[in-house]
Amino acid sequence: MNNRWKIHKFGGSSLADAACFRRVAGILLAFDDSRTGVVVSAMGGMTDALIDLAVLAEQDDAGFAPALHVIGERYSAAASDLLKGEILVRILDEWRKDSDDVIDVLKAIALVKSAPQRSRDVVAGYGEIWSARLLAALLEQEAPQRGGTWIDARDVVTVRDTELGPTVLWEASQTKIDKVLPAGFEGIFVFTGFIAVDEEGLQMTLGRNGSDHSAAILAALTKASELSIWTDVNGVMSADPNRVPEAQVIDRLSYSEAMELAYFGANVIHPQTLGPAVENDIPVIIRSSLDPSHPGSRIEAKTARANNIKGITAIGGMALLNLEGSGMIGVPGTADRLFASLKSAGVSVTLISQASSEHSICIAVPQELAERARTVVREAFAEELESGQIQSVDVSGEQSIVAVVGDGMAGTPGIAARFLGTLGRAGVNIRAIAQGSSERNISAVVDSEEATKALRAAHSGFYLSAKTISIGLIGPGTVGAALLRQIEKQGEKLSKQFNLDLRVRAISRSRKMLLADRRIEIADWQEEFESSAVDADLDTFVSHLKPDHLPHAVIIDCTASDQISSKYADWLAQGTHVITPNKKAFSSSYKAYQALQNAADAGSSHYFYETTVGAALPVITTLCDLIHTGDEVRSISGIFSGTLAYLFNVYDGTTPFSEIVRVAKDSGYTEPDPRDDLSGMDVARKLTILARELGLEIEIGDFPVTNLVPEALRDCSIDEFLEKLPEYDDEMESLYQKAAGENKQLRYVANLDAKGNASVGLEPVDVDHPFCNINLTDNIVQFETERYSDNPLVIQGPGAGPEVTAAGVFADLLRLANFLSTGEGYV
Repeated sequence: MNNRWKIHKFGGSSLADAACFRRVAGILLAFDDSRTGVVVSAMGGMTDALIDLAVLAEQDDAGFAPALHVIGERYSAAASDLLKGEILVRILDEWRKDSDDVIDVLKAIALVKSAPQRSRDVVAGYGEIWSARLLAALLEQEAPQRGGTWIDARDVVTVRDTELGPTVLWEASQTKIDKVLPAGFEGIFVFTGFIAVDEEGLQMTLGRNGSDHSAAILAALTKASELSIWTDVNGVMSADPNRVPEAQVIDRLSYSEAMELAYFGANVIHPQTLGPAVENDIPVIIRSSLDPSHPGSRIEAKTARANNIKGITAIGGMALLNLEGSGMIGVPGTADRLFASLKSAGVSVTLISQASSEHSICIAVPQELAERARTVVREAFAEELESGQIQSVDVSGEQSIVAVVGDGMAGTPGIAARFLGTLGRAGVNIRAIAQGSSERNISAVVDSEEATKALRAAHSGFYLSAKTISIGLIGPGTVGAALLRQIEKQGEKLSKQFNLDLRVRAISRSRKMLLADRRIEIADWQEEFESSAVDADLDTFVSHLKPDHLPHAVIIDCTASDQISSKYADWLAQGTHVITPNKKAFSSSYKAYQALQNAADAGSSHYFYETTVGAALPVITTLCDLIHTGDEVRSISGIFSGTLAYLFNVYDGTTPFSEIVRVAKDSGYTEPDPRDDLSGMDVARKLTILARELGLEIEIGDFPVTNLVPEALRDCSIDEFLEKLPEYDDEMESLYQKAAGENKQLRYVANLDAKGNASVGLEPVDVDHPFCNINLTDNIVQFETERYSDNPLVIQGPGAGPEVTAAGVFADLLRLANFLSTGEGYV
């Protein structure tokens, strides 16, 4: 086993210039294999350039000679860069002899103004010969004990031209290789790809991807232990990376999976190449010459079912032909007549889908053959069309086939539902569906304009975590910045333990925004924002946030902006989730509140706003738990403002109330304008939000709200307000003394009962009441329910501050992730 041949194949992109040849030589010499065969293609672009010579000659254009000279200069430059001394002289002399032969062939073509395929094959095949000679010479120069041998495939590979293309004559080819390759050979030999000879010894080519086929043939003839195909990518990709940014290398796949992916357009390996490997059980490894340390993709007979789906691919340029009619039902031979007519017209069928009622047969054919197909099918069923037994023969153009492939699909329930459901959630209309009995492939026909969206959606559904969330943050201020720090701190742990992929891809301030294709590096987001931010535009922000290849997108609004909150309904309707501590949207008009709910239903999206009441305290979650478990909520009361809690916890009548307000402002316990807290509107908004959770159609203005800002000071500047507030200290002291006389304390309390009676204001509370036994800035909420009647349910804790508010927003994000992945919870 250790002394079996290992075959490598390098394509044109791996042999584009001198640097590429040098890299290939380094790769080969780095292997410590005793018996190595190397199949080479022509230098990148060389085959096309040689074919163009034949075209020029056929047109009797004398330009073929200068064009050949250009080819020679390119080859000479590469050889001169790589080789030296006698080896270089030998290689260039051999090229000059070949060029004379090429000129003779081209002159013959020009004479008759016709380029038969044989002549084209002869000219085109020189590219591989020149590559083989050059690489063998380089190996001879760098490692004379191992390299220096090259073999012309025309001396080995014998084929017969058939309807299915060149077919290898294995016995003849085996006899030839046994003669040209000594049994005890050790070292590296280079073999020309692409070219072969027929039974009469005349040159042929193996067609496009012919060098891959040559490599597989050589692997079979030498009974190799493995075949490595070196390209410019790291292996077989789970999808086309040009269309699906999240595509990744598939480490292992079976021959059958590779065949299916190749058939459906994946740039993997030609199915014809796999034939000799499959028949001889030779593993095929797809690797990159640009990254030789990468293990690549291994294709073999059987693989472990690590993933049910290995790849998602698509074929474009298709058309759907639909044959439909009641006269088809129960009539044998209909399908036979259909396919016989298509065969006679040379139309290949890519996909077949038939209704179980036999009322219709739908097939996919190449777009360029669609009209021919329609014509021959109408002719074949002319009598049935005239009699009405066949209603129509319709063709729909501009179609694509999207296919998911994987051996693990067999016997695994739910794969089809997952695939089709993913396309449905992405808004992709499916025109036809087909699945083979092997259960290795499920195909869906979609409009070509939606093919990329379908690919991205299917790929995210199978390859990305269901908890991959594209995150856009609006308002990276104190709360927003704290949230980013928390996500950055926990991100790796959440990914490892829960497969949660939180991707912050957009951050916006009022005037500038930062966008990233994959993710923003949160640890350095501020520096990146300063250097790379662009002008803020909400439409661009949202569009960027919700690409087709990511399954979920959420906007986190950490502002207090009416302008931003007014956009929630539009975002939700588009399928973008919303998380926010901004109370404006949920406490504005009841009509706007209903519009949010309707928008979320329409977009199958969700909104979370736990932090609108009590910051990180589980107030809304607890209320929902009570409601959904069937408890009857009779009343809700509480202190919902950390600022007002602080003011009345500190105020004891010895220090004027105005002085306490000034100190609280200087200490950061109030809003920049303390009147925003003292007005009571913030508390009123929170109470409105809770009332609506109870199903009450309540509006701000429907209930009394005590404004602690004297009416005369409501419209003046902040400085004037603070300066004149002491004039009203006596009123507050009078209220305090009255409460103290009744063994009570003043507290700013919100009240709500099940009938919708609500109030917000300053009221005296018994000193042994929970509201009088809280920390300085605590929020406290009391639920009196059927279950919690004698001893009400109380929630107490910090109700403000950037860290706790950010933690509440983060918790909402985790709730969203859990709901999206499991469907568990209520939103």
